[in-house]
Order: sequence, then C-alpha cells, then structure tokens
Amino acid sequence: MKINNIGYLMKEGIRGIFLHGFMSFAAVCVTVACLLIVGGFSCLMYNLSIMVEDLNKTNQVMVYVDENYTDAEARSVGTLINKVDNVFQATFVSREEALEDFVADHGGDSAFVGVDANPLRHRFVVLLEDNSLIEQTVAQLQKVEGVVKISAAYELAQGFTTLQDVLHIASIAVIGVLLLVSLLIISNTVKLAMYDRRDEIAIMKMVGATNGFIRLPYVVEGFTLGMIGAGLAFGVLWLLYDALLGRLASVDTLQLLNFVPFQELLLPMISIFCAAGLFVGIVGSWTSIRKFMDV
Repeated sequence: MKINNIGYLMKEGIRGIFLHGFMSFAAVCVTVACLLIVGGFSCLMYNLSIMVEDLNKTNQVMVYVDENYTDAEARSVGTLINKVDNVFQATFVSREEALEDFVADHGGDSAFVGVDANPLRHRFVVLLEDNSLIEQTVAQLQKVEGVVKISAAYELAQGFTTLQDVLHIASIAVIGVLLLVSLLIISNTVKLAMYDRRDEIAIMKMVGATNGFIRLPYVVEGFTLGMIGAGLAFGVLWLLYDALLGRLASVDTLQLLNFVPFQELLLPMISIFCAAGLFVGIVGSWTSIRKFMDV
C-alpha cells in the first residue's frame, strides 16, 4: 500500500469519528464506564492489600535475653538478632521499660509502685520483613547466643498471610471477569457502529476496494476512540480518587483507612488503561468489521 494511501485512510478514520458522531460518542462512553469500574476496583483491592500488609507488619516477635546479662551485654545481642535473615528491625526494651509498660497496661495501679524490675528480662521487639516465614525466622533466633525465650503469634501471622493470599486471588479473578465483561460490552458497541455502516462497506467492496483498504480507516477510528475513552476514564478516576481521599481525611480522623496517594498508582494505571484502550480499539474494530467483508 502506498504511503499517500495510508495518509488518506488515516484521515478517513479520523473523519469517520465525526461523521458518525452518535455511535462514536456511545463507544467512548461505554469504554469510559467499563474502564472506570475496572480501574476503581483495582485501586480498591490494591489499597486493601496494602492495609493488610501494614497490619501484618505490626505482628511482633518478643525475644527475651538471659536474665544474667548486663544492660550492655543484652544490647549487644541486638546486633546478632539484626543479622538474622528476615529480621526487619529489633528494638531493645530494658527491664525498667518493660515494667513501666506492664504498669501502664494495668492502668497505673498503685499496687505496682516500688516493684523491683530485676526479675524481668531484657527483651527485643522484633519486626519481620515477611511474616509468612515466621516459623523459620524464630528457629534461627533461638540459635542466637543470649536468647532464652521467644514469644510469637504464629496463628495471627498465618491469618494475615492467608488473608493476603485470598485478596490476591480475589483481585485477579474479579478484575479478570470485569475486563472480560467490559471487552464484550465494548466489542458489541463497536459492532453496532460497524452495522450502522454496512452499506458503506458493501459499496466500497463492489467498486473493488481491498479488505486492507476498507479495514484501515475503521482500525484507526477504533484506536482513536479507544485511546480517547482510556484517557477520559483515567482522568475521571484520578479526580474521583482524590475526592474520595479528601472525603476520608475529613471523616476518618483516626486514619484507620490509609489509602495510598494516586501518584503511587500512576504508572500501573496508565499502563492498564492504555493497554485496554489499545486492545479494545484495534482488536474490537478489526474483529467487528470482519463479518461485513463478505459481500
């Protein structure tokens, strides 16, 4: 195909958007609606996954040091603990601090005033990088010289891990179904647009136009409509997301729902929306016009 023909066909594709304005508008609206649903659900599931991951990081492992160790010797154990694989942070808690925490937990009861802290042990509050490996990490911590006891909430860590796995599986499944339904809806909308122009396609076939010559304008048109829909959906989603964050900030004063800023989702969302717009526009128009090529 000649270069000047390609330029002409691309112009025809752009012209077709305005020539069949209503169907073009319908295709863009359907694309925006479907991508908003998919994008909105994706943002929600990503934030839920982050929240669960943050909760998982609060699961602490208590590592108790030999009561015969001095303060300096007990603190030195922290260096060995931090060298253990999967340990994110080890915070030292002295006997005196442990006693203060204990009294505070019991409402500052005067009955504990004057109690000697010596019977208590120095300890480390250990946070792990991956709580799913808590059992293996505890086994390594038990081998550290000076460690005499470890307290770990295995069931809680396993519960968080299971919840994360369920969220990941549910996210993939639901987003996959939403994408499939969206593609079917958008494809049917494109087919309606092609059906509206079946006579035009038939005339072009009868005057000797090749399949490629007929298809290219519609592919260009579909690509343009798909990218316009994706761009509009992305912009609307960004505005709605920021509005939701502003609303949550005014209502959730305790910050129980920590949604990430949209800038953190920028690149993944751009990739998803561009890929969806490209696929819907080109593949949708290419496959939809195929049934009208046999004249």
